Amino acid sequence: MSDHDTLLAARTAALRESGWGEGFRFVQPRNLAFWVYLLLVGAGAVIWLRYASTEAAAYGEVLIVATVLFGLYGALFWWFTQRIDRYAHQSRKLIAIAFLWGAFAASWAMAANANSPILSLWGKAFGQAWSIDWGAGLTAPFTEELAKGFGVLLLIALAPRLVATAFDGFVLGAFIGLGFQILEDIQYALGSAGEQFGANAVDNAMSTILMRMALGVAAHILYSAVFCTGLVYFLGRPAEPRRRGRGLLLMGTAMLLHGLWDNIGGIAGSTGYLIPLLWVVVIGLAFFTVTRAFNLSVPRERSYMRAVMAPEEAAGTVTAEELDTLAGDRSVRKAYRKAARGHADRRRRDHLLEAAHDLADELARSGGRDDQRVRFARAELARLRAGAPR
Repeated sequence: MSDHDTLLAARTAALRESGWGEGFRFVQPRNLAFWVYLLLVGAGAVIWLRYASTEAAAYGEVLIVATVLFGLYGALFWWFTQRIDRYAHQSRKLIAIAFLWGAFAASWAMAANANSPILSLWGKAFGQAWSIDWGAGLTAPFTEELAKGFGVLLLIALAPRLVATAFDGFVLGAFIGLGFQILEDIQYALGSAGEQFGANAVDNAMSTILMRMALGVAAHILYSAVFCTGLVYFLGRPAEPRRRGRGLLLMGTAMLLHGLWDNIGGIAGSTGYLIPLLWVVVIGLAFFTVTRAFNLSVPRERSYMRAVMAPEEAAGTVTAEELDTLAGDRSVRKAYRKAARGHADRRRRDHLLEAAHDLADELARSGGRDDQRVRFARAELARLRAGAPR
């Protein structure tokens, strides 16, 4: 077998193993996971709509403002994840399915129905004051993270080839957390609107909205990304060897961070000035953990990008420097841009890298075959390299 044939075989194996470019069909009547998903998301949506319609009668303006602002927040997060998911891109349809699970099933159909009875039990066992300080932190990390993690199990059953690596768990978990967080934040905004007997409802809600938006990046989105990364490691996938110790550590860490977040008031006690310091510590730990989970899970994705694009480097379609950047980390991309000679050259290099990403996506979509769209992507890359006009 020639070197070129070896590279092509490695590309085919990488695409098959990663599921990159595979389509996703949501409607699967013969798959029990499809019906479980529909039942729980549908039930959560009904509960949410009943709640929202009741609140809208008194605080309709707050509901609109909160929905719009948190919707923009979600769109910004979506854009950000597209920036970090530079390798074997996840199906957008599956991401939307993950978001809906977090928004309705994990939150309103599952966690909300579990939290209240458990908090009631804490109050009866240890008193209401103790329950207020410690109950949430000893309840929500279990009910909510497990509810969100169950969504990943359903996604694996619905799209086993697309949930192939721990990084897939990271991305899908983050979007499950985003859906959960947006609906929860809207609920908090509506709850704060009733302060001062409902006077200045929008102003009352805005302080909550801004605080939740500022702190939200270190909340459900982050916990779910870490927890679901750990869940995939614990289960193992055909493309991700089982690492139960690592999986348990990540899942446990996500629950611990969630518990610390919810128990900051109890930890600070009567020493109120400790609360800002505790926020800084917990948020710092959260970002350290999610960065660690990202760095642990992303190398496999980079190896897939290198395998897919290596034949293109051998054929001269991309340079060795571009291949290293495509399959590299942030420091490699930074060095690539820093090597540019002036602003115009930096823009050209960015466009070349973007076109190479497009070619990788087209190769994944075609299963590595040279079809018309792949040939067009190659031609576009060659045109940009030559500096020819469109």
